[in-house]
Amino acid sequence: MQPITIIEARTWYTENDTVHDFDHVLRVYRMAERIAKAEGADLEIIRAAALLHDSRGATPGTGTARMEHHQASAKFASAVLSEKAWAQEKISAVAHCILAHRFRNPAEKPKTLEAKIIFDSDKLDALGAIGAARVIGYAAIAGTPFYEKPSAQFLEIGKEVEGENHSAYHEHLYKLRKLPERMNTLTARKIADERLRYLDAFFEKMIAEWEGKE
Repeated sequence: MQPITIIEARTWYTENDTVHDFDHVLRVYRMAERIAKAEGADLEIIRAAALLHDSRGATPGTGTARMEHHQASAKFASAVLSEKAWAQEKISAVAHCILAHRFRNPAEKPKTLEAKIIFDSDKLDALGAIGAARVIGYAAIAGTPFYEKPSAQFLEIGKEVEGENHSAYHEHLYKLRKLPERMNTLTARKIADERLRYLDAFFEKMIAEWEGKE
């Protein structure tokens, strides 16, 4: 059984995407290690899953491929680990971590401790100062505004009216503010609460500046 090295993993992330690039993968890797040590998880599974979780099709703006990147990445991970003579039990465990890491994935929820940690670590990267940079970067890549005042309908049910843009602030309200309550581990929940306070303050100031109030 051969481990995955960071040098090897870097070769799987060649597309120019500042939101889901290898720096994101390394941040998830480091956070997952931190949480795994605190929670008592299998570090071999954690490290492999973190390095492989966005390995195929994660770039924003790629349509169906982006929506199904967890499936493509899990399939790729299984092939990579099979070549490295990993036991099928561990391959399946890594694949489950990858399949269950997406926020918008009602089909498969994280069931194992390792899958919960990968989910938490990936979502923590969407909060705090890094989260602010990423959500603005994603909007730039997608060609949507940093800020647009949400409609009453969006605020009520999370669905835009016709002609309304899904701005970075919309994403904050729709997804990012909900992340702490979606955390699976106590370790991640504490980090998420602190990071959300920062992100809330960031958007409050950005909106004030946007509207010329500051």
